Amino acid sequence: MQRMFGTDGVRGIANKELTAELAYKLGRSGAYVLTEGTHKPKILVGMDTRISGDMLENALVSGILSVGAEAVCVGVIPTPAVAHLTRKYGADAGVVISASHNPVEYNGIKFFNSQGYKLSDELEDKIQSVIENNFEGVSLPTGGEIGRKIEEAGEAVGDYVEFAKSTIDIDLKGLKVALDCANGAAYITAVKAFKELGAEVYVINNDPDGININKNCGSTHPEELMDYVVKKGCDLGLAFDGDADRCLAVDEKGKLINGDFIMAIMGKYFKDQGKLDKNVVVVTVMSNLGLNIALDKQNIGTVKTKVGDRYVLEEMVKEGYKLGGEQSGHIIMIDYNTTGDGLVTGLQLSAIVKKSRKTLSELASMMKELPQILVNATVPNSKKNIHNEDEEIVTEIKKIEEKLNGCGRVLIRPSGTEPLVRVMLEGEVQSELDEMAHSLAELIEKKANN
Repeated sequence: MQRMFGTDGVRGIANKELTAELAYKLGRSGAYVLTEGTHKPKILVGMDTRISGDMLENALVSGILSVGAEAVCVGVIPTPAVAHLTRKYGADAGVVISASHNPVEYNGIKFFNSQGYKLSDELEDKIQSVIENNFEGVSLPTGGEIGRKIEEAGEAVGDYVEFAKSTIDIDLKGLKVALDCANGAAYITAVKAFKELGAEVYVINNDPDGININKNCGSTHPEELMDYVVKKGCDLGLAFDGDADRCLAVDEKGKLINGDFIMAIMGKYFKDQGKLDKNVVVVTVMSNLGLNIALDKQNIGTVKTKVGDRYVLEEMVKEGYKLGGEQSGHIIMIDYNTTGDGLVTGLQLSAIVKKSRKTLSELASMMKELPQILVNATVPNSKKNIHNEDEEIVTEIKKIEEKLNGCGRVLIRPSGTEPLVRVMLEGEVQSELDEMAHSLAELIEKKANN
């Protein structure tokens, strides 16, 4: 059987690939594996706003209760809130039902351990193994030993907002901030935090109906926010994704400030404050070369990992680095949380704007972005490694690298959640990159689907 877990938990089209039956099995196996030997274990369960969340939550919770664990359901809440509250409430594990930035038809289930960290590959494989072995050795308690469901939605939202606010040491009075909540999990927490800190808040896409999550909004579609910031005369805008672990920004001129720029700004600020241990920022292979150049000018080093915030986090924990993230807006500040936290990112960036008395465009000018193009090639899951195996594709990649002549790169990355490979080219001339990237993506699609 192929691996059930991708780069961010188990994900698929709800009710087709991610069924209620699978959610039940994941709840049962996950609770067993993560709480083995614990007396009456407690597992926190949160979700985003998508319509399939209720169906999957009921099934998942049934699985958790069936092995005698207690399920503390905190309702609609950001993924980073579950990571934080798992620790705060002394839970044995946390689970989030979300497909993050993906469209509404998708959903996902991701686990956190008792310390709020995403699971290692080994633990995920153990959960899968229990399911594949038909729960051999996993007992089903009866009577008073069956688990109980507890609902704590309101208290959890308030506790998370208080935590997020505590990560900055200044109010936000005098700042005009626009928020795009992606009709997702940030729709209450982000607005509440910014208003309570005194910012003048303008909000779009904070009316979730179960099916409009991420639809032409949020961090994957920031165009509306880019116009809105200028129209309302805001100092900055912040765009979250469906589960609010990502945050992208928009400057006062309506220009998108992606995760690379955010890391550059924060890296410099934390270094100036003496809070950037080892003067290193952890980035992924997808980060723009312009980020390396900008940080190098500030005498800040970069360490590169595979794509995926879990790999960034692993490197940070292993080596004791304080700041890391992805171009997509997953920014991890290990002093505050154990995962990407969109609200904390937005608050930190807003505080830097206020303290520096500079506009966001001025702060972002420390980095110049090299032209980059990303093209998706649709391929079967079984052919995601074809770019390393097919001679014609390998030859074409070498030709492109020779054309770039050391002033750019080719990066091909299989998606962890969708039947795609992402073809990324970086270099000096956008038009040339466009042509080469699309041509390469077409070749990969053609060979993979024959």
